Amino acid sequence: MPSPSGQGPAPEAQAADARQMRLVAVVIAVTMVLWLGVQWIGGQMGWPGKYVFLADLAAIGAMIWSLLVTWRIWRRRNASSQGQG
Repeated sequence: MPSPSGQGPAPEAQAADARQMRLVAVVIAVTMVLWLGVQWIGGQMGWPGKYVFLADLAAIGAMIWSLLVTWRIWRRRNASSQGQG
């Protein structure tokens, strides 16, 4: 939703985007820490590869989710800055 002055998104939309970007940042950080931890623990305890690959797939899923949310925010900001929405 554009602001009444016609320049950029409304403050509510900017606040919502900021909250989503913080969530994305937290998901990325937690995913990387957990993934590194699982890799290290799996190596120390001699876990079979299938469990470590399961952690890899979960991390990939979180990264894809983060990428998609970031892309949606970027598209929304781009569209509102060009007066399209």
